[in-house]
Amino acid sequence: MAAFSFFSRKNNENIKSLKPSEFRELISENTIQLVDVRTSEEYNQRKIEGAQLIDIYDPTFEEIIDNTLDASIPVAVYCHSGVRSMSAARLLAKKGFTVYNLRGGMLFWK
Repeated sequence: MAAFSFFSRKNNENIKSLKPSEFRELISENTIQLVDVRTSEEYNQRKIEGAQLIDIYDPTFEEIIDNTLDASIPVAVYCHSGVRSMSAARLLAKKGFTVYNLRGGMLFWK
C-alpha cells in the first residue's frame, strides 16, 4: 500500500490545478498544448480559443493522445467542471507529461 501511495504522489507532482486566472495566464504566455476533453457537443457550444478536442469518452482516447501530443511540451486540460480533465491529467502524468488542469472547468471560466 505504501508503494502505491508513493507512485500516486509522484504522478500527481506532474499535475497542477490552476484557478481560471492562472490558467488564462499560462495558456497566453507559454508554449502549451491546450486540450478540451469534453464531448464534441460541449466543445461546439463553447470552448477556449486554440483548444484541441480530445474527448475523454472516446474509446481511443489514449491512442489519440499517444499520436497527437508531444510529451516534451506541457499540456493544459479542461472540461465542464474539472472532473474529467483531472482524470485525463492523471493519465497524461503517468505517460510523463507535465499537466495543468483548469480548476472548476468551464463552469468557472469567464
